[in-house]
Amino acid sequence: MSWEPVLEAVGQAVNGKSEAAKAALEKCWDETVEEDHAQRCVLAHYLADQQENLQSETRWDEQSLTEFTYLQDGDLAAIGVPSTAGFAPSLHLNLGDDYLRAGRVQDAEDQVVRAQQSVARLPEQGYGAMIRDGVRRLQGRVEAANAAL
Repeated sequence: MSWEPVLEAVGQAVNGKSEAAKAALEKCWDETVEEDHAQRCVLAHYLADQQENLQSETRWDEQSLTEFTYLQDGDLAAIGVPSTAGFAPSLHLNLGDDYLRAGRVQDAEDQVVRAQQSVARLPEQGYGAMIRDGVRRLQGRVEAANAAL
């Protein structure tokens, strides 16, 4: 699958949750084949944010990480991620948040650790700073949840 329809669908999704964005992402997903791991990783990542319930959101975030395991370093260059490793912290952050909201504190903690291990590859400013802040906030929420157990 070419990146053009994926980028168009993602463009709709970054503007927020909407039926049109969800439909565009789902259409792209349906047009991928199993070997389209890069496109499927990105589509699943954005489809997760379009879900109405936590179970579906978690399923898509898990799918995104599954697809990520098949990627080579330059596979996400088409979406502005020169090194695929730069996408990992966001994937772990999102899944960790899902797990914490589902009460799966240990799984959330595992995702925080994985996110922390991969943030060093991100730039200090902009996107990198935003993801680092998200990981720190999630770590604090996980620590609070552990203290409450």
